[in-house]
Amino acid sequence: MPQHQTPPLRVCRDRAGSVSVRSLGTPRLGEREDPVILVPGLGAPGYLLRTLERCARSGPARLLDVPGFGDPSGPVCPERLEPLADTVARWLAAVPGKPVVLAGHSTGAQVALHAAVRVPERVRALVLLAPTFPPRLRRMRPLLAAFARTAVRESPGVVPAVLPSYLRAGPRRLLTCVRSAQADAPEEVVAAVGCPVTVAFGAGDALCPADWADDLAGRAGAGHAVRVPGAHAFPYPQPDVTARLLVRARGGRS
Repeated sequence: MPQHQTPPLRVCRDRAGSVSVRSLGTPRLGEREDPVILVPGLGAPGYLLRTLERCARSGPARLLDVPGFGDPSGPVCPERLEPLADTVARWLAAVPGKPVVLAGHSTGAQVALHAAVRVPERVRALVLLAPTFPPRLRRMRPLLAAFARTAVRESPGVVPAVLPSYLRAGPRRLLTCVRSAQADAPEEVVAAVGCPVTVAFGAGDALCPADWADDLAGRAGAGHAVRVPGAHAFPYPQPDVTARLLVRARGGRS
């Protein structure tokens, strides 16, 4: 990926149906390259800022703030999977004006997957970064055990990057989001995606293990899995690696 200076990134507000969705990134999305649109996990966009900056060096990019725990106006939608996917799909239909590379991380990958099915004409390529949850982690006790195994492998810097959003959300809303994601079955949805699908997983991630990533990629019509360094929150310590995946998905040079 060419190493250019990061352009100025701004907070943007766009109408998506009856709501206003806040995002951070390049104000103009109608440039020649397909925009890269990022959907964070558990409504905590801070840890994806460095990936956003890298993507913006080579073309338009936005990081959506959904459900909006950090938005001074308050959450734009409930913190459950279906309303989140509806909101992202409405934003995609109303704002970019062209197909995008849609990427979601963790529970945001599930949101991005459902949004891609809702507005297939707006998604050129779909990138699922550490998508959650394999069937064996759809109960709380196994999920907590997998979280503990993964947490010791994470970059310490990711904690201050996500903590402000988690504190604003509060434990009830975070648990609602997790429970909603656990009730989802991405393996039953991904086959309906008509565009190319990339599934990226961290080498030390017990929340998105290799067999789960391979299974999702295999169920997609045009899918492939990619192993990257790091654990579940690999976009934070590996922003260049993550951005290369996204730029490659939109046809840029790596």
